[in-house]
Amino acid sequence: MPNTTKGGGPVASEHTPLKARKVSFAWEETPLHWVPGDPFTTHTINVLHLLLPAGERWFVHVYQQVLPYIRDEKLREDVIGFIGQEAMHAQAHDEVLPHLREQGLDPTPYTAQVDWMFEKMLGDRTLPPGRARRWWLMERVALIAAIEHYTAFLGDWVLNAERLDAAGADPTMLDLLRWHGAEEVEHRSVAFDLFQHVDGGYRRRARTWATAFGALLFLWQRGVRFFMENDPTLLEGKGSLTEFYRKGRAGMLPSTPAILKSVPTYLHRGYHPSQEGSTAQAVAYLASSPAALAAEAATAPDAPKDAR
Repeated sequence: MPNTTKGGGPVASEHTPLKARKVSFAWEETPLHWVPGDPFTTHTINVLHLLLPAGERWFVHVYQQVLPYIRDEKLREDVIGFIGQEAMHAQAHDEVLPHLREQGLDPTPYTAQVDWMFEKMLGDRTLPPGRARRWWLMERVALIAAIEHYTAFLGDWVLNAERLDAAGADPTMLDLLRWHGAEEVEHRSVAFDLFQHVDGGYRRRARTWATAFGALLFLWQRGVRFFMENDPTLLEGKGSLTEFYRKGRAGMLPSTPAILKSVPTYLHRGYHPSQEGSTAQAVAYLASSPAALAAEAATAPDAPKDAR
């Protein structure tokens, strides 16, 4: 069961050491609509493959810059573990893109815009050393904490999205999503703890949440529209908020009420990410994930060199 403690600060039992798992997935058998007969759900979730590689590489870049500001050794270890996991997430989702191209969906026009946003708009700026440079670094650290609130939210959702199994969703895609989601739940406190450690200002936290939430909504709806309009099997592919709401009520996507409820949760002054989700559930999935098990076997001391 997810932990639901509210307003009591960090939950110590939810902390776990972090490690990167070098997973890989084979996409040859995954169909274009990997949720059978449901292109809207398929493509709404597919947006992750477009947003996450650039975003998570940006996370890694920013966190490498903030490492010198960390004065707590335990937090430093968590951040280094986080960096390793996020780099692996970017690579795993990147590897889905050639498969989409083979099926007639070239995401380059959309991913080029996402790359521009993270590399240019949110990238490094030519600023004088001192207050200005630190301000821009802290803004980005706060943005990552807000974004990670939603990646953990999505991770917790997909770990519990039994309707996807019932609908016959492709098992390889489900394993990618749940492996990634489990690691997001596993490391859900790191970004917030880092922000609190190096800055912690509530006004910055609230302001950057608004920026992150608005940007995610904007980019996600554009991504869904892009996929639906360019899907070669759909004559008049369209996406709508009404359809998103309907799929959320059916359990195929996160529900609109749950998304709205996440807003005051993050903005509550006593909030801590460990109060939501379950590390035990995440670790249990990682102990059974086919891709994570294969990665574990490949790194075992006596594993064959070509083990996968």
